[in-house]
Amino acid sequence: MIVTTTTVVEGRPVREYLGVVAGETVLGANVFRDIGAQFRNITGGRSGGYEKELRKGRETALEEMEQAAAELGADAVVGVDIDYETVGGAMLMVTASGTAVKLG
Repeated sequence: MIVTTTTVVEGRPVREYLGVVAGETVLGANVFRDIGAQFRNITGGRSGGYEKELRKGRETALEEMEQAAAELGADAVVGVDIDYETVGGAMLMVTASGTAVKLG
């Protein structure tokens, strides 16, 4: 399935719009990762544990969005947007949404 942030797929006109699809995931914080991240904030550097979790969350949200599009019979999802929000101060929600379409 084609997944793109653009509103069109070059050379493939949209034949039918099937609706908005989304995928969400909520990531919990890990106390040991938090301690490591706080230490890195003081000393500088990147938090590999958090980056890995963000990547995992983004991939999960995109997979759920693609699954929702497949259930509608879509060939592609266009106009994809990925959003990150904190939930309850200690959790992170990753949302991917776009428009499921059938291509010509």
